[in-house]
Amino acid sequence: MKLYFSSLLALAASLASLAEASPAQHVFQPHLGGLTGHLPGSSMGSAREPTVGLLSDSKWSKIETMAALPNYQLRIKQPHLCATNTTQYSGYLDTADDKHFFFWFFEARNVPRDDAPVVLWMNGGPGCSSFTGLLMELGPCRVDKGGKSASDFAYGWNDKAHVIFIDQPLNVGYSYGKDVFNSIAAGQDVYSFLQLFYHSFPEYANTELHVFGESYGGHYVPATAKAIHEANLEFTSKQELGVLSVAEKEKRVLPLTSIGIGNGLTDPLTQYQFYGKMACNSTYPPVLKQEQCDSMDSKYPTCARLIEACYRWQNSLACYPAEMYCNTMMVAYQQSGANPYDVRIPCEGSNLCYPIMSDIDTFLNDPAVQQELGSDVSKFESCSQKVYGGFILNGDWMKPYHREVPPLLDAGIRVLIYAGDADWICNWYGNKAWSEALEWSGKGGFQAEKDADWVVDGKAAGEARSYKNFSFLRVFGAGHMVPYDQPENALDMINRWIANKPFY
Repeated sequence: MKLYFSSLLALAASLASLAEASPAQHVFQPHLGGLTGHLPGSSMGSAREPTVGLLSDSKWSKIETMAALPNYQLRIKQPHLCATNTTQYSGYLDTADDKHFFFWFFEARNVPRDDAPVVLWMNGGPGCSSFTGLLMELGPCRVDKGGKSASDFAYGWNDKAHVIFIDQPLNVGYSYGKDVFNSIAAGQDVYSFLQLFYHSFPEYANTELHVFGESYGGHYVPATAKAIHEANLEFTSKQELGVLSVAEKEKRVLPLTSIGIGNGLTDPLTQYQFYGKMACNSTYPPVLKQEQCDSMDSKYPTCARLIEACYRWQNSLACYPAEMYCNTMMVAYQQSGANPYDVRIPCEGSNLCYPIMSDIDTFLNDPAVQQELGSDVSKFESCSQKVYGGFILNGDWMKPYHREVPPLLDAGIRVLIYAGDADWICNWYGNKAWSEALEWSGKGGFQAEKDADWVVDGKAAGEARSYKNFSFLRVFGAGHMVPYDQPENALDMINRWIANKPFY
């Protein structure tokens, strides 16, 4: 859900002398699942393993398999936590090569089961749990102060949709097993999860599927949508040719209807040029001195050349130098003490700038909660330093995931890019800029479209621009986590979107 901001600081510091004699190298820290640095409660050890005492098939109400996916199984139970008046499922997707993804599903509250679409939600990092989104942002319950309980939340996105929160990549949240350090591979595993989920619960399979995420979700969401879309095309083609095997006929065309990216990192080449603007010349008071922003901007030309090399070659050798150099641009902001996820407030505490994150850790590390959910591990990892570092070393950070969006648009899949306008780390200027620059068949029409007010309850909640099946939404008064800062408006946004109603 978020992009790290400090984690990379440790990695980047070792290369500081190579880039230039700066006092520190910034890297997106693990502040809130986003761009960050050293993550609290995380480790760089070997892949996580289950806690032996928690392993038991008896705790599962169902273990589902498919002949079409012989290396996968889905373990399912029905917990009763927080939103206890809502049908819930939790469990694991297991693979034969030691990967175990945890999920938590909530049924729609105010729409008949057969009419509600499914929203799949992923937080970012890379390496932060999607349960941050669940218990802090858009779930049907929000953790209470102190972390001893969670209470119903009126603005949960399961108002009119079934919502699945999945902990991916591996070794975040309650997930564990073999490491996966690139977004494309993670997307393919999510595709298999959805196939098994719909196979297990066909009652949810007849409506639309919307894949949403925030922050590093700007990588995850396009990668997951690519995996779904390409598998759907392959399945349909084989079906038309009559060459599907008996096992393959168990699969289905996943009903991918739209994707949504909130305050995402998707096109770094475009987005990195707006950090100075957001820190010194945004619609909010400046956070840094102008000379600090000028220094930040002066590094962009070199940064851009390195990112262009990454875009060309797309391997770790080409992409890692871009990550290391470009994130030196961030050090002044990080050292300022300001919240990288909200220019209006200071960074509070040590846990990703938001005290509520500690409450989430307390709640999800409660043995009673873990038992009710069916966790195989005895420690909940809100963010994993190892996963974060693995993605960085693998060169995934600077890769051009925006290039996965045009094939989706041209196939008729709807795309929403939204951004809280107080976020610095994945700011709305950069997100709007890459949306306007995106090469697709409707580029000219989207660029020519005028921004218009998005109004909620008679008040302007933001500015929207839509052309055909592509929309950009600037959300007023929200930081990196739009549903946390503007829950009522965020619910209006998702409800309009899944109903295919315009923002203006």
